[in-house]
Amino acid sequence: MTMANVSKHMLITGANRGIGLALTQRYLDAGWHVDACCRQPFEATELNSLATKYDSLSIHALDVTDHAAVDALAQSLSDKQYNLILNNAGYYGPKGYGFGHTDMDEWRKVLEINTISPLKIAEAFYHHLLAAKGTFAAISSKVGSMAENTSGGGYIYRSSKAALNSVVKSLSNDLSPQGIIAIALHPGWVQTEMGGPNALISAEESANGLYSVLESLEIKDSGRFLNYQGEEIPW
Repeated sequence: MTMANVSKHMLITGANRGIGLALTQRYLDAGWHVDACCRQPFEATELNSLATKYDSLSIHALDVTDHAAVDALAQSLSDKQYNLILNNAGYYGPKGYGFGHTDMDEWRKVLEINTISPLKIAEAFYHHLLAAKGTFAAISSKVGSMAENTSGGGYIYRSSKAALNSVVKSLSNDLSPQGIIAIALHPGWVQTEMGGPNALISAEESANGLYSVLESLEIKDSGRFLNYQGEEIPW
């Protein structure tokens, strides 16, 4: 482990499986200290196995929709300076429904997790990011792109990611003058529980790409919407 990496710290949500787990592994391998959050750590078998191998991994119980818990975690980690906060926790909601069959309660749940929670985390951990002039990254999706929506449907998930992109864009305007980068990222169509078995890339491939993109960011990149290969996605 090089001295340059010893002081690098990140916080990640949704770290117990899929892209979140792969990203946690990738940053640990790169020598970062990782604070990994998930709702039920005692059930996170793979994440716990990483903790036995890496002293630089700390696991925290966190439901991102519990705003009091977010504030409490931020307070308990008040001595940390984060080079990166990675908002990965996400929820797709119902699949296969069409116009006329939208579950409004599920829509509220998806918005709470995918859109409202990342902003709450940005506010709660603002000082942690400011201290390191860090990056606030949100795992979004190209289905949130207005320009690329040519097929319709997907009202719940699409709208939550489009709204998340709006949050990131506003954050970039508010925080970039203070040296904090805010970025929206599309991880690709990934073979996870959410992405399904027909997806095109593995979680590890996505994590490697996202890591490279995040490592290459400069302050002028704040407010962009990039995929895991560093390519721009239209709003």
